[in-house]
Amino acid sequence: MTTIEWSDFERVELRVGTVVAAEPNAAARNPCYVLSVDLGEHGVRTSSAQITDYYTPEDLLGRQVLCVCNFEPRRVAGVKSEVLVTGVHDDQGGVVLAGFEFPVPNGHRLV
Repeated sequence: MTTIEWSDFERVELRVGTVVAAEPNAAARNPCYVLSVDLGEHGVRTSSAQITDYYTPEDLLGRQVLCVCNFEPRRVAGVKSEVLVTGVHDDQGGVVLAGFEFPVPNGHRLV
């Protein structure tokens, strides 16, 4: 691993949000969902997420997720993706979402 300075970490806006809408993106080449994530005072943001291996849209509604909020928005399969929902690939290559053991306020920053 490459060592970074604390100031490098501080530049990344990792915030908690709650998924308030989720639907398949029929225009995507690889299966993915279009998510609307409520980030509290930072508003509701859109994300295109390839997380279809373990999650259905119904599973995602109300789920708190950890998002990178200060990437430049990207157009992904016709969707303006404004935040990156974080997770980890498991041994089979599926994405397991990063999450929280207890509810926390939307928009709060990872410390």
